[in-house]
Amino acid sequence: MKEITSIQNTYVKDLLKLQEKSRERKKKGLFIIEGKREISLAIAANYNFDTVLFVEDIITEKEILHLFNENIHRIKISTEVYQKLAYRDSTEGIIAVTKSKNFSLDAIKFSSSNPLILVAEGVEKPGNIGAILRTADAANADAVFIANPKSDMYNSNIIRSSVGCVFTNQIAIGSSEEIIAFLLEHNIKIFATTLQNSNEYYKENYTEGTAIVVGTEATGLTEVFREKATQNINIPMQGKIDSMNVSVAVAIVLFEAKRQRNFK
Repeated sequence: MKEITSIQNTYVKDLLKLQEKSRERKKKGLFIIEGKREISLAIAANYNFDTVLFVEDIITEKEILHLFNENIHRIKISTEVYQKLAYRDSTEGIIAVTKSKNFSLDAIKFSSSNPLILVAEGVEKPGNIGAILRTADAANADAVFIANPKSDMYNSNIIRSSVGCVFTNQIAIGSSEEIIAFLLEHNIKIFATTLQNSNEYYKENYTEGTAIVVGTEATGLTEVFREKATQNINIPMQGKIDSMNVSVAVAIVLFEAKRQRNFK
């Protein structure tokens, strides 16, 4: 079995590029996952793996084979190499080089006749995207659509902040126009969170096929979503400010939709 002990190793430098650069991830069709929970979630989601790197003093080869089959390419690495590659302050001692998936709208399948979908348009901060994915998983949403993405879904901060929910959610990426066309084709009502021409969110009915659409905190939703929406909705603010973190807004409206569906 191969062993790498130097941070100057060419393969280690290539992995650092993969970790840090979206362009490199797209070019190679690979990304990096660290941590047993996140790797286990990716395995459950049928991701294919290229290589697993591990620190033998922290996690044994036998433990590795409990996660993967014996054919997985395995490389022992030193603690120094692991600390160089690890994105977070982690001591789990395992990193997986993983093959990317295509987040196509065409691949979306619904098991329900009244799907609940979250659409996030133009959200820039990876931490916010991760929090949104975590909330969507908690609400057991049927899908998450990312419109006009500013970060690729395999950004290490998205994986970390979503606690692996980038693997548990059914995700699709497209332009706002493509996503709207998909929703209309599938007779899914569009509820756009915006202050313009809107009703309070709790006054609407989300028990049919529903898409909750959120935008950025700075600029909100684009005109195309506001105009194509079945209904614009708002969350009434009772304090001094007129907006809240996008992931908090997502939680409020998604769980109202779940409440309605549970008591339908």
